Amino acid sequence: MKQVQLGNHEFEGQNNCYVLGTEPGATLTLVDTGIAHPDTREQLESDLAAHGLEFADVERVLLTHWHQDHVGLAGEIQAESGCSVHAHAEDAPLIAQDTEAQESMNARLRRLTEEWGMPDGKREQLLGFLTSEDGEGRPPDVTTFTDGDRFDAGSVDLEVVHLPGHSAGLSGFAFDGRDGEELFPGDALLPYYTPNVGGADTRVEAALSKYLDTLAGVVDRGYTRAWPGHRGAIVDPPGRAADIIAHHRHRTGRVVDVLDETGPADPWTVGAHLFGDLHGIHILHGPGEAHAHLVHLTDAGVVERDGDDYALADPEADLDALFPDVTGALAPERQP
Repeated sequence: MKQVQLGNHEFEGQNNCYVLGTEPGATLTLVDTGIAHPDTREQLESDLAAHGLEFADVERVLLTHWHQDHVGLAGEIQAESGCSVHAHAEDAPLIAQDTEAQESMNARLRRLTEEWGMPDGKREQLLGFLTSEDGEGRPPDVTTFTDGDRFDAGSVDLEVVHLPGHSAGLSGFAFDGRDGEELFPGDALLPYYTPNVGGADTRVEAALSKYLDTLAGVVDRGYTRAWPGHRGAIVDPPGRAADIIAHHRHRTGRVVDVLDETGPADPWTVGAHLFGDLHGIHILHGPGEAHAHLVHLTDAGVVERDGDDYALADPEADLDALFPDVTGALAPERQP
């Protein structure tokens, strides 16, 4: 396996593209492709060339999820090589730039930004940012996969593992590694910051609940190493997943404190207390994550919704009960 790290201009930087199946007779496979910017394409071409490869050699592209910084170059690679491009059925229409799927997403986004209480000026900034993005690239023809499907990549056999939360169709690829089972988790598991939940894919209902199930599954499966969509390898995936769960438990406590202090509030107001002033894509991510926590609390009866506002209904609720018990996977310094 070869790891290619690609820069981008819009998101968190250092997107990873993984190159598999380079041995004779194997299917040359890329896991994610980077954003469709000319300099990112040039970087990917250069890094592949360093291994004696070019776009025309690629036989298969596996995509973890629909975000541009992971799929942007897939169509261009497919146009040069004729390779197959694969993604989960939930995300495939957006990757293929299907007009109906995009219009449905945009309509939902407009409705939610109003429900969340986003000020007009910030909504205009957000829509301006989203329309100014130029990272989609050429739309590929996408073949769908689902949880449990397998792909032969030469020395490893990849198993699709559905990891929803950050996006509806986010999927990783598990394989038997040197010391146990390893995982390409896309953005479901990142080493230095927590993936956004609620704003990164507004289609996901009960996004935090789904993501907590995803993280608990990573703990239960006991992966020995993970190769994420950004930055370096994760050497303790169960511990990292448990740490992200603890992070969301802490954030839920902060949401409850905000409602206790302010009284009924909309997601934008709660998000402003959590994250401060927001710019660019974070204008969407901030209230989106606040909304995901408010929905999780509402489903548990801790919070009640009245119109577009949320109010604390049970200030004495046991918030620990709303989260998977993964304390055994936490590092000693994180143990309660």
